[in-house]
Amino acid sequence: MKILVLNGSPHRDGATADMVAAFTRGAEEAGHSVVRFDVAFMNIRGCMACDSCRNIEKGVCVQQDDMQEIYPEILSSDMIVFASPIYYFTLSAQLQAVIHRTYSVDIPANVKKVALIMSSGSKYVYGAAITEYFQSIVEYWGVENAGIFTANGKQNKSEEKRRELYEFGKSLR
Repeated sequence: MKILVLNGSPHRDGATADMVAAFTRGAEEAGHSVVRFDVAFMNIRGCMACDSCRNIEKGVCVQQDDMQEIYPEILSSDMIVFASPIYYFTLSAQLQAVIHRTYSVDIPANVKKVALIMSSGSKYVYGAAITEYFQSIVEYWGVENAGIFTANGKQNKSEEKRRELYEFGKSLR
C-alpha cells in the first residue's frame, strides 16, 4: 500500500514528528511505501476560494506553490495520515492549508483509508480536531478511519507511544 503522511508540525524533532517516525518505521517494515511531507516547512498558501479548479480547469489549482508536489501523491496514495500538534483545539494552520487546498482535486478516488496522529500538552484539547477530521475527511471522502492516535504531556516521545504507533504501522493491510 502507498501511504502519504502529511505532517503539520513546525517542530522537526517534536512529539508529532516522533510519532510519525514510529508509524513510518512500522509501515515500511510491513512492506508499505511511505511518502512524508513536513508541510510546515513548505510554501503552501491557503485556498483563495476562486473556484477556478471547479469552473475553469477542473482539478487544477491556479496557485503555483509547493502543493504542486503534494497533489500527485494525494491522487496516487491508498492511505493518508494526517499528523499535527494541536494548537488552540485544532490542527496546525499549516496542515489546515493543505486540507483546504484538496478542494481542487475534490475526493481523491484512490484513498481508501485515513488516520489521524495528534500531540498536545493536554488530554482535553482533541475534540474539535477529531470532529473536523470525521466530518471533512472520513465522512465527506467516504473513507475508512484506520485510527486516531493522541499523545499528551508525558506520553509525548515515550517508548509506549512509539510502540503503539509502530505497531499500528506494522498492522496495516
